[in-house]
Amino acid sequence: MSNLRALVFFATPAHNCSYLPGRQSTTMFVDPKTEVNRTLYSELTAIGFRRSGSHYYRPHCENCQACIPVRVPVAEFSPDRNQRRVWKKNADLVCALVPAAYSEQWYRLYARYIELRHKDGDMYPPSREQFMAFLVEGQTDSWFLEMTLHGELVGLAAVDRLDDGLSAIYTVFEPDLDHRSLGTFAVLWQIEEARRQQLSHVYLGYWILKCRKMNYKSNFKPIEQFTDSRWQALDSN
Repeated sequence: MSNLRALVFFATPAHNCSYLPGRQSTTMFVDPKTEVNRTLYSELTAIGFRRSGSHYYRPHCENCQACIPVRVPVAEFSPDRNQRRVWKKNADLVCALVPAAYSEQWYRLYARYIELRHKDGDMYPPSREQFMAFLVEGQTDSWFLEMTLHGELVGLAAVDRLDDGLSAIYTVFEPDLDHRSLGTFAVLWQIEEARRQQLSHVYLGYWILKCRKMNYKSNFKPIEQFTDSRWQALDSN
């Protein structure tokens, strides 16, 4: 067990919120000089932190608690009708976990996804340096879920292995295959992989009630939220 109280944290200046228009946000980071191993990373995730490259962070906004950490309890999860349909639709994919690294093929899919799906976001324009800084650097037991169709790469999901579960970092996919719901499929695959590894949770990052892009997370039921310093059932009303 690590001593979380001994950690040093820094907060960013207030900046425009990426999710809620007209809001200002502040982010708390673990001191970048801290050596974060898997145990410490797991403990940080259990209290609402996320990893972005070498940075471990969580929202720390004054007068706003809209960003809620959520996780799926693997043993209790049961897919709904639509999720079962997505799973069946993608039965022809070949999926494999490979160590997180850089490859031009992976980057090209990442760049295409950002350019066509998130041109209005703060990750545009994509770059190789951005790919490395976001998905490869600072890795601690980190993997890519590679999804291929007839030998062609169609999806890539960054996944971290924690002591008690998997952390779903980010997923990109071929925009022309939007009908396959590969983002949903990637989460379903990670839930099944966590079950196979006898892990208890899949951490999905932050959920925001008023952010349409986050709505899909509440479709994985049951789902838990970290509020009032404890994990409890998510209230999505």
